[in-house]
Amino acid sequence: MLSTPSAPPEQVARLASELNRPRRIVLTTHYNPDGDAMGSSLGLAHVLRHAGHTVQVVLPNTPAGFLQWMPGFPAALAYDTAPESAVRSMAEAELLFCLDFNRPDRLGGLEESVRTAAFPVLIDHHQDPDPFARIMFSDVASCSTCQMVFDIVHALGLEDHITADAATCLYTGIMTDSGSFRFSSTAPHTLRVAARLMELGAVPDHIVSAVLDDNTVDRLRLIGFALSERLEVLPALGTAIITLSKADLDRFAFQPGDTEGLVNYGLSIRGIRLAAFFVERGEVIKVSLRSKGMLPVNRFLAEHFQGGGHINAAGGQSRSTLADAVARFRNALPAFIEAHPA
Repeated sequence: MLSTPSAPPEQVARLASELNRPRRIVLTTHYNPDGDAMGSSLGLAHVLRHAGHTVQVVLPNTPAGFLQWMPGFPAALAYDTAPESAVRSMAEAELLFCLDFNRPDRLGGLEESVRTAAFPVLIDHHQDPDPFARIMFSDVASCSTCQMVFDIVHALGLEDHITADAATCLYTGIMTDSGSFRFSSTAPHTLRVAARLMELGAVPDHIVSAVLDDNTVDRLRLIGFALSERLEVLPALGTAIITLSKADLDRFAFQPGDTEGLVNYGLSIRGIRLAAFFVERGEVIKVSLRSKGMLPVNRFLAEHFQGGGHINAAGGQSRSTLADAVARFRNALPAFIEAHPA
């Protein structure tokens, strides 16, 4: 029997009361949706639709190409391609499920739609969620929002509505957010949920191939360039830094998703416990940090780069130049490392 650590009984009872009759439901997630964001949104959408509700997925923007194969994606609305329909759907929703984000400002152009929603329900595993939702499921110990969705669906007694398509979506989010089950957030419960999703129709080798084996030649060349020309290692600080400018991206015909997972190459270097990736995207420098052990990169980014996330995986941004952002990181790095010895 599977437990449901992400599904407190009181919150489950409140949600069950809201779902006891057919409802108009919208599901949304954060800007630049990743595998967990897409998996939780589409997976829960399949479950709720199969249970008799009218369901629409609304995305802040179109996801990277390697996620567009996911069952249910063609029916989703994206604000960057259909803004009026996206806003209208959210305004008409009786319930709005907010998945894999902890603050409305992570939704770009859909932020106001979330803040004015009739009945928001939050399902998320990031730290310090804003109290904007009427019902909140928050579990920072969960490896992924998809794992939480499974727990909640199970606790609601709706597991029979997890179709093969739903199982595929949820497995995808668990796999991607757990680093293919190698991150420390992977718990025995994670593997039990993954096994159950396999029993319900998820096919791991198909999912892995769809997500990880969908490279263009330009993407592979960009990764090779980044590692050969834009990787700097600071052995004394156990840190690796990768930087990419707009010119670098243009040189390799960058497409959204092409730098996904690039930061992890730095963390794979022997002796490295902190990897940083800086990329110039329009007027903003995006910062991604990954760490090992108890090195809290979320706190570092909250203090220096308007960011946050998990202890070992977090993101932030800067409005400065790429060179200035990297210089700021390097200046703050020694004190941070000294304060958190291995």
